[in-house]
Amino acid sequence: MPSMPPSSVPQSPQSPQAARPPQSTQPSQPSQPSPAGNGQWYPPEWPDRIRALAEGRLTPVEPRRAATVMLLRDTPDGGPAVHMLRRRASMAFAGGAYAYPGGGVDPRDESDRHVPAWAGPTREEWARRLGVEERVAQAVVCAAVRETFEEAGVLLAGPDPDTVVADTTGEDWEADRAALVARELSFADFLTRRELVLRSDLLGAWARWITPEFEARRYDTWFFVAALPEGQRTRNASTEADRTVWIRPADAAAAYDRGELTMMPPTIATLRQLQPYADAAAALAAAEGRDLTPVLARATLEEDGAGEQRVVLSWPGHEEFTKHVPAGERGAGGNGGEGA
Repeated sequence: MPSMPPSSVPQSPQSPQAARPPQSTQPSQPSQPSPAGNGQWYPPEWPDRIRALAEGRLTPVEPRRAATVMLLRDTPDGGPAVHMLRRRASMAFAGGAYAYPGGGVDPRDESDRHVPAWAGPTREEWARRLGVEERVAQAVVCAAVRETFEEAGVLLAGPDPDTVVADTTGEDWEADRAALVARELSFADFLTRRELVLRSDLLGAWARWITPEFEARRYDTWFFVAALPEGQRTRNASTEADRTVWIRPADAAAAYDRGELTMMPPTIATLRQLQPYADAAAALAAAEGRDLTPVLARATLEEDGAGEQRVVLSWPGHEEFTKHVPAGERGAGGNGGEGA
């Protein structure tokens, strides 16, 4: 992992000062600014793919179920900080963009043969909350907990329904984490081997975003909030990330607005939604009433009033991301190159 400026070095839980926006945030390979002048991730191939979809020349791929976790930690000088990672510029999807730990569902977690010990809301309750079948709800919650461990080294599980493991460092933990990443070990078998209970009560469902239909890689992603368990520390455990940082949502959003941090629409949207909360507990409490109606971008062709066509790309309920692209224009740049 490359060195990081002092302002963005992750702090220990004993010194929870939130980072200021990283001083050097550019991907390791050049990219052009977003058409909006902010940090919105906008790949150069999008206009062509949007036109192909609007004209019936592109068949949408089926989105893969996924989960991502906004891991929060309180700071002494106002508001919680959120743990974010920067995807390597070499990644085919959203390279250079800042995101949260997360990833795709393991199909084994949908099976009755791989049911982990479970605390908190039942699978039936999670199914109602997420708007899916019980087996799917089980897999999504497992993905949220597993991916947070795989990518941040943080495990929302404990020896019993009322505790959480205090330390996940050491060679034995790392061996299990690597086996989970390689899918050599199912999450249920991992928990069983260590006699741990999945703490689903430590998660709050926050939002659901589905990758636009014109994208080549698509995800149906549930966003969760969780507080960093006492005693545990985050680390950059992901091979897909070249930087991690604890940062207040307002600071991250301001850096995005200045074009300093690249993010996908669901990332910046959820950051803005976190800004009003004074601490992690308040955000978790608010999660109970959050609307989980899926957000899916719409792409249409319309007349521009000058005898030409333009592509209109919009995310319902999130007007700040709307783009108008002349039909003859190719990709207008991109800051990248999961989630939704």
